Amino acid sequence: MIRALTGCSTRNPWKVIALWAVLGIGLTILGQVFVFRATQPGNDGFLPATYDSAAALRISEESFGARPDSDPVTVLVARTDGGALGAADERRIGEVSARLAGRKIVMPRSKDDPPFTQDHSQVPRIGGGMTAPDRSFRLLSVALKGNPQDPGVQATYREFREQTRTAFREAGLRTGFTGGLAATVDTADAEKTRSTVVGAVVMGLIVLLHVLVFRSVFAALLPLLAMAVIGGAAAGAVILGSMATGIRLAPSTPGLINVVLMGIGIDYFLFLLFRFREQLRLHPGQTGREAAAEVAGRVGTAVTSAALTIVAAFATLGLASFGQFRVLGPAIAVSVLVMLLGSLTLMPALLAVTGRKMFWPSRALKREPREGLAGRLGRLTARRPVALVLASVALLGALTAGLAGMRVDYGQSGADGERTAAVETAAEVSRALPAGVSDPTSVFVAARNGAPLDAERVAGLAGALAGVPGVGRVAPTVLSEDRKAARIDLLLSVESGGQEARDLVSGPVRGTVRAHLPAGTEAHVGGTASVFADIAVAVDKDLKVIFPVAAVLIAVILLVLLRSLLAPLALMLAVGLGFAATLGASTLVFQHGLGRAGVDFTLPLVLFLFVVALGTDYNILISDRIREEMERPGPARTAVARAVRHTAPAIATAGLVLAASFGSLAVSPHPGTQQTGFATAVGILLSAFVLSIVLVPALAALLGRSLWWPLRPRPRGGDHPVARHAPERVPVG
Repeated sequence: MIRALTGCSTRNPWKVIALWAVLGIGLTILGQVFVFRATQPGNDGFLPATYDSAAALRISEESFGARPDSDPVTVLVARTDGGALGAADERRIGEVSARLAGRKIVMPRSKDDPPFTQDHSQVPRIGGGMTAPDRSFRLLSVALKGNPQDPGVQATYREFREQTRTAFREAGLRTGFTGGLAATVDTADAEKTRSTVVGAVVMGLIVLLHVLVFRSVFAALLPLLAMAVIGGAAAGAVILGSMATGIRLAPSTPGLINVVLMGIGIDYFLFLLFRFREQLRLHPGQTGREAAAEVAGRVGTAVTSAALTIVAAFATLGLASFGQFRVLGPAIAVSVLVMLLGSLTLMPALLAVTGRKMFWPSRALKREPREGLAGRLGRLTARRPVALVLASVALLGALTAGLAGMRVDYGQSGADGERTAAVETAAEVSRALPAGVSDPTSVFVAARNGAPLDAERVAGLAGALAGVPGVGRVAPTVLSEDRKAARIDLLLSVESGGQEARDLVSGPVRGTVRAHLPAGTEAHVGGTASVFADIAVAVDKDLKVIFPVAAVLIAVILLVLLRSLLAPLALMLAVGLGFAATLGASTLVFQHGLGRAGVDFTLPLVLFLFVVALGTDYNILISDRIREEMERPGPARTAVARAVRHTAPAIATAGLVLAASFGSLAVSPHPGTQQTGFATAVGILLSAFVLSIVLVPALAALLGRSLWWPLRPRPRGGDHPVARHAPERVPVG
């Protein structure tokens, strides 16, 4: 089937290219239009209803009209001279806030905005807030609607911020803005230039790397063009699928899909390019279409197996209880399947159309390349396999030792991130009020018997919560309109996104709620600290399910591809050691070296999926080539040397490209993103340069054809394509 698909694409290349151009452009446009309607802000909506914070969210929406798309903003209003607010100041603040609450904020538009851009113009909801005990400022609570990642929503907030500043400035007062949406916009503004520069640098490095390797204009630019088309189609398909099914994506999912597809797509194109160049060198009289058909049919098997490995690994996330993981897995799995389809159709079609011009103006096709570093490494692998195995294991083992004392951090405070205006305002607020004032922990009480609630009925619970160490202040009880639910806001004395807050909420606060629950009611604890306390539990449970299931699925795919029992076991052990080494290296750098609280809670899962799944790509490529070379006459170690010589450059280049793609995330000011970028880049480099280029070939040289038991590759006669080369002699010591 794979050969039929690649053969059809190389016979009808222009039709395939035209079809992909239409699909790519169309789905890219539709994806950009609907991306922010398909994503769900926040993490609380991704928890199962059985968790305490999810139940609190349900009561908040049903009884207090909370909206899942509500974006909180805290506005600080103070005197310009730093003095205490007087009665006249308080009166002016009330008058200005009333005017702002009745004024519609019109979303700014530019001439570059497409006509179908969603309009986020709205009237803000402004609450009374509270005055600091020392009367140094007053806080106003504001809510805007929409996805905070949507540029239209961000533009609407900027317009509101400017109007608010102007209105209070005219009243002789200064303002500051903090809270969810304010922090998101400030971070986006701070990262805008950085992201643009980093993206341009990474893209430039990828193009430069291709130019250095292939000495060709087409080989440097066509892979990026193909990835833009296929990646746009894949992201658009996922977003439209999300809209059609009503399954909302996490805000980070579209961006993560782009990074993944750019990395693996260029990997697959590189595998084809290296083999295509090799084919053209060996057969000077062969046409581009013939060479493309033969190469795509052969490499297509390995690429398909590699892609299915990633699909299987990410598909296991569908078993997760945490909705963000459960949605992310299928989304990336679908994207990779689209990329696989593009790898088997668009990429071969481009090779068939360009032919030998793909490598213009390089003249490398007219001469046999020198042995180079890859050739010398291949000979070294054949001569000294034991030494290379021991050296690789020693390096990986040393990095794995970094796991000692590893802690998992669920912190979301961003204390190590960008020092934006929102962060400065939050710091000013925390000097006079409890740290959790802009992000309170809320206890929701609902009547089970339908009897109305009153403040006195929940007064005992409110009083008990006020005595919990770590609770800085308890706000007055708020009753719902139907008086069947009550909300008690707790202002914690610790930052709501930190570990202390999660321990406080999951322990003493929830314990106090259970112990002082009014008769005939149910009560649940909501808020950021409660949400992440529940996420910690959900993720811990999910990892215990996902890791073994993904490992089994990957092993089954390797069994089918390699037709061996021993080879998949060796590859899985090698990849497992690479995963442990990568996580250990990340712990050494961030926890032990930089003094962070621990590694980000998503890092073990992200590394397992990316390093194990993507790293297995390279192992599949080298293993498939080793098996192919062992079908030629001659010693097994000679076959391994040839495989390393021909395949190591492709793996090394692909590894550098993929590491650069993920490594670009390491410059983000967000601590979790930094860790993901750094760790994934390190894991990919270890997978490419240690596991696939050194350890796996050394094991193959050590075990010989026995590695493929029970279906060992048998040397074939001269009619076999790979037998047309003269056998190479590799001295074995």
